[in-house]
Amino acid sequence: MTAPLLLLDGRPADLGHGLTVRRLLPAAQRRMVGPFVFFDHAGPVRLPAETAHEADVRPHPHIGLSTVSYLLSGAVMHRDSLGTEQVIRPGDVNWMTAGRGISHSERFEDPAVSTAPGLELLQCWVALPEADEETDPTFAHHAVQTLPVIEDGGTWLRLVAGTAYGARSPVVTHSPLFFAHAQLRAGATLALPTGHTDRAAYVVRGEVEVGGQPHGPGRMVVAPAGGEPVLTAHQDSTVVLLGGEPLGPRHLWWNFVSSRQERIEQAKADWAAGRMALPPHDRAEFIPLPPPRA
Repeated sequence: MTAPLLLLDGRPADLGHGLTVRRLLPAAQRRMVGPFVFFDHAGPVRLPAETAHEADVRPHPHIGLSTVSYLLSGAVMHRDSLGTEQVIRPGDVNWMTAGRGISHSERFEDPAVSTAPGLELLQCWVALPEADEETDPTFAHHAVQTLPVIEDGGTWLRLVAGTAYGARSPVVTHSPLFFAHAQLRAGATLALPTGHTDRAAYVVRGEVEVGGQPHGPGRMVVAPAGGEPVLTAHQDSTVVLLGGEPLGPRHLWWNFVSSRQERIEQAKADWAAGRMALPPHDRAEFIPLPPPRA
């Protein structure tokens, strides 16, 4: 007997100054989907030009993961401690591997965040295999035109990272996974990709049926191992597909991910003591280490 679908509904979170997110991972029911340990959907929101800078994400640190930034609308300026300065626009992907440690900022400097349709951002964290957790930090930007697109009837799909549906993204990853942006016209169907242990679909807009049940915006449907779940669009819909091979449990505290709790503690001490470099082009301010939780 096939196990039932696991349904995760986004938890609203206000990052301040009008920037809200739906947070899907980690969840109490499911900490990870494949190597994906964190999933946020921000917006859509229009940030007034005169106050957009107040929503900026100031320099902050990461270890033990890759961050994945993918825009549906708007623009974001990325700066990191490697000296990278890169604007990301809709359809592009920024893939930053923190490894042993990196810091970066995300600034809303482009007028696109103040005009329709505003800013809409998907951000994920991908845990690294234990052997790569202390790798040198890297950053890679892939423009929209370099990513594979698959079209079949009423389904359009861009493969952002990994392998799926016989295609491979040029984005370099550290473990087997897939991450895709799909648009389905009403009545179209799309089976979740095979060849991966963990698979999930997140509904951005519209409504899709999976397992005989409709699912609307803000819901992630996690498929059981095996089987071939199929999405059927009740209306024009946008979905994100993600998954891959599990890496084992991970500790997560603030922006740090590791297979070892003692490594998290070391990262806390390093950031608090100023031993992690700031972006050379954005070092006038930073986010301090949060106080210990009660």
